[in-house]
Amino acid sequence: MGNAKRDENRITTLIGALNTDGKTPQLICADPTLHNLCVIDDTTGSDFSVENDPRDENRVPVAMAVSEDDDETPVPLYASNLMQLLIDSH
Repeated sequence: MGNAKRDENRITTLIGALNTDGKTPQLICADPTLHNLCVIDDTTGSDFSVENDPRDENRVPVAMAVSEDDDETPVPLYASNLMQLLIDSH
């Protein structure tokens, strides 16, 4: 499990749901020089239909986005075990 890290002001870092189970919180990395996210493109995913929004041990929720199907339903964002946010740049 990857608990969100916190800065000196207690602001949490970005976490996603692990793409292999859809519920385990996973840290997401960023390049410290360019300040951009580590991502992996053209990845197929599975819908694990998690009932509740996944959270780490400190109750920090994983990153969520809105469904492209209805512009309303919250969807947890998945991350790989290498801390890469999964994207589909179609």
